[in-house]
Amino acid sequence: MRVGICCFPSFGGSGVVASELALALAESGDEVHVVSSARPPRLVEAPGVHHHPVDGSGILEYGLFDHPPYTLALANRLAQVARDRLLDLIHVHYAAPHAVAALLAREMLAHNASGPRTCPVVTTVHGTDVTLVGAHPNYSDIVGWALRGSDCVTVPSYALQQEVAERFALDAVEVIPNFVPVAQDPESQALAQASGAENMRAGCRPESGWCDPRPPANQSLRRSAGAPMEPGWRDPHPPANQSVRPSAGAPMAGLRTRSQRSSAPCGAPDGVGPGTAGPSRSGMQIVHVSNFRPVKRVADVVAAFALVRRELPAWLCLVGDGPGRPAAESQCRELGIADDVSFVGNQARVEPILERSDLFLSASETESFGLASLEALACGVPVVATRTGGVPEVVCHDRNGLLSPVGDVEALAGSCIALLADPARREAFARDGRRWARSRFDRDAIVARYREIYRATLTSGGASAP
Repeated sequence: MRVGICCFPSFGGSGVVASELALALAESGDEVHVVSSARPPRLVEAPGVHHHPVDGSGILEYGLFDHPPYTLALANRLAQVARDRLLDLIHVHYAAPHAVAALLAREMLAHNASGPRTCPVVTTVHGTDVTLVGAHPNYSDIVGWALRGSDCVTVPSYALQQEVAERFALDAVEVIPNFVPVAQDPESQALAQASGAENMRAGCRPESGWCDPRPPANQSLRRSAGAPMEPGWRDPHPPANQSVRPSAGAPMAGLRTRSQRSSAPCGAPDGVGPGTAGPSRSGMQIVHVSNFRPVKRVADVVAAFALVRRELPAWLCLVGDGPGRPAAESQCRELGIADDVSFVGNQARVEPILERSDLFLSASETESFGLASLEALACGVPVVATRTGGVPEVVCHDRNGLLSPVGDVEALAGSCIALLADPARREAFARDGRRWARSRFDRDAIVARYREIYRATLTSGGASAP
C-alpha cells in the first residue's frame, strides 16, 4: 500500500504517533510518504519512508499576504505527492489545517488535467481539534466540514469519540488507540507476550468506553457513541471516601530509587531554567513530559512537587518546552525548589529519562489520550495524573497509577507521596504498568487495525485495496 501521512513536525503526541505509524507501516512493506513543514523529530531515516517538506513562503515577496498561506501550499504539495507517487490514500493528523488541505488535494486530483484520480482521506482527530480550534467560533464550521468530508475519521480514545460525536454530529467515528513503540529491551517483550492473554481478560475499563487493541476477528471496528459497555468491567475510579494518602506515621524507610540504580542524570539541561541535572542528585525522581501549554497545567505539577518535597527527598525533571516554561521557572524560584528541579527541554527520545525515573506526574486540564502517560507505563514508571479525557483508558487507577480530579494539587501530591513512600506498591504498579502497556497498546496489533481501516476506506470509496 502507498500511504501519505500528514502531521505537525512536533515533539507532542500527534507528531510522535504519526511518525511511529509511518515507520511501522514501512517496516511491514508499505511505502509511506510523510508530508509536513519540517521533518518530525521521531521520523528517523528508514527504508520505505520518504519525507516531503512543505514551504509556503515563496510568494511573500509580492506583499499580497501578511503570512504564508500554508494550507494552500500544503494542499498543493499533497496533490503533487499523491499524483507523482500514486498514493492509495492520505492519512492526516488534525482536522485543521491538515484535513482541510487534504480535502482540497482530493478535489484537485479528481479534476486533474491528465485524468481524474481517487485518493481517499482518513483523518485522525486529536484533542485540540475539539477543545480549542473546533470550539472557536472562527473555526468550528470548517473543522466540522473537514471531518464530515473525510472518508474516515478516527480518534485515539472513547472519551474523544464522544466529544467529536456531540460537537460535530458525527456518528461513525473509529476508535484506534495510540500504541507503544517497539519494546526497548527483551524483558519488556517477554512481559508483553507472557501477560497478553491475562490482560485481555482483566483490565481497566473506563465508564466512557474501553478500547481493546486486539478485538476478536468477528468484532467490528466501529462502535457507535454511547454503546453500552460489556458486563464485568470494573470502575477505575476510587470510591469517594478512599484516600490515596499514606497514613500518619507510615514508614518511609527503605526508599530505593531507580535513580540510585543508575548514576546518570535525567537529561542534559539546556541552560535556560533553574536547577541542574547530575549524579549529585539524591532522592526520588519525578518526571513530567509536555509541551508546556496552558492545558497541561504545569503550574499544578510544580506546586504538587513542592508539597512532595516537604515530606521526602525528591527532585523533578521537566521534559519539553513551550509558552508556559518561563512561568514554571519563576514559580520554582518563588517556591524555593529551584535547586530540586531540572528543565531539560525537548527530547527526541524520552525513554532513557523515563527508565531512570520513579514516578510520572501529569496535571492536564484535558487529554485526548495521554501518550506520555502510556510511554511512562511502558517503561515501568507508575503514573500520577488527573482523571480527564482519555487518561482513564490508559492509566488504571490503583493498578498502575493513581488518578485525581483536575486542579486538586493536594490530591496529586498525596498520590505521589503515597507511592514514593511505599516501595512494594510502587514496584507492583511498575510491573503491572509495563505488562498493561505492552499488551493492551501493542504496536503491531494497532497498526494492523489502521491497515484494516485503510482497506475498508479504499473499498467503500470505489478504489481497489492493495
